[in-house]
Amino acid sequence: MSVFRVSYRYANSLIQLADDKKIVKKISDDAELIYNTLSSSKELRAVLKSPVVKLGEKKNVMEKIFAKKISPESLSFINFVIEKNREDILFEIFKEFLALVDKKNNVIRTKVISAVDFNDKLKQKLIADLEKKTKKTIIADYSINANLIGGFIVRLEDTVYDASVKNQLRLLRKKFSEEINISKN
Repeated sequence: MSVFRVSYRYANSLIQLADDKKIVKKISDDAELIYNTLSSSKELRAVLKSPVVKLGEKKNVMEKIFAKKISPESLSFINFVIEKNREDILFEIFKEFLALVDKKNNVIRTKVISAVDFNDKLKQKLIADLEKKTKKTIIADYSINANLIGGFIVRLEDTVYDASVKNQLRLLRKKFSEEINISKN
């Protein structure tokens, strides 16, 4: 079975548990902390994936890191996943859980790459336009790429809106080359 399907099943069972106990927000906050920790620590992911490290040691490591920072339900879930020998996909499980929570809350996370930093007014306008277009709440992650020359790129789920000067120049170059080829024929 694929990692995606397995991680989806675990994430889905965690969201159902959180829903039943009416602690989705708390578990979501825990999941964000766990996901960010795993994301930023290659060493921790390596320990979890290592067949040499015993399950008890993996549980101890996770408890030492998270025991005072997350709810007992989240820690219990981590231990359950480790007992099922699926600790190697904990990162994917929490990533999938956060995606399910976003879907449940009608939220879309998007990446905005721009040539220069957007001011707050421009960020608010962009978010408002995207929310109007998608009819969902938008949470944007902004980054800067000076190679764009000007403009911005928005990655919204499976769609990319490229309003960069670099892309406009590429399109213009393509159009000119097509017109030159047509005029030669």
